[in-house]
Amino acid sequence: MVAIVDYGMGNLGSIKNMLRKIGAQSIITSDPDEILKAEKLILPGVGSFDSGIKNLTALGIREALNQRVLKDKIPILGVCLGIQLMTKGSDEGAMEGLGWFDAKTIKFNIEAVEEKLLLPNIGWRDVQLNKPSKLYNDMHEDPRFYFVHSYHLLSNKLSDVSMSAHYGYDYAVGLEQDNILGVQFHPEKSHKFGMKLYENFIKYY
Repeated sequence: MVAIVDYGMGNLGSIKNMLRKIGAQSIITSDPDEILKAEKLILPGVGSFDSGIKNLTALGIREALNQRVLKDKIPILGVCLGIQLMTKGSDEGAMEGLGWFDAKTIKFNIEAVEEKLLLPNIGWRDVQLNKPSKLYNDMHEDPRFYFVHSYHLLSNKLSDVSMSAHYGYDYAVGLEQDNILGVQFHPEKSHKFGMKLYENFIKYY
């Protein structure tokens, strides 16, 4: 069973519907006991960094996640805000993140590029694979994913960077280390590409 973690931030129904289409059983839950029983986890999210961390802590989810992810080593996929919460912290707020990756979340430095860019970064972007990842197994040709974000990942450990994209400059859009994975884009809004990515997460991790 896949547990989609509900901490009050994100369009969880879209993820559950996509998992249903690929034949994966899932539940949407904010119950730490359900999280402790799950075989795989998806940590989605839309909104501000500090609000996400506060909600995870207040609901008792943070402790359950640390148990299942860091101690029991079950697979988890962070999506959008979910992957940002896995870093040490964000320019967007003052609270400490989960700290699972040696990385931080920073605001796009659009002032440093010549082209005129707007924030948030909204739309379809090409994504490049930086290292072998089973999330990309048999991926459709020329994969593109849908983004909505003003902050992006900056990893201190380049070997963790699984995917990158370009918006004014190249930046990390995927991190992967052992059982912990995350993507900045929204697979559930990315049609056949996103469906294949979720299918690979369920099948290979």
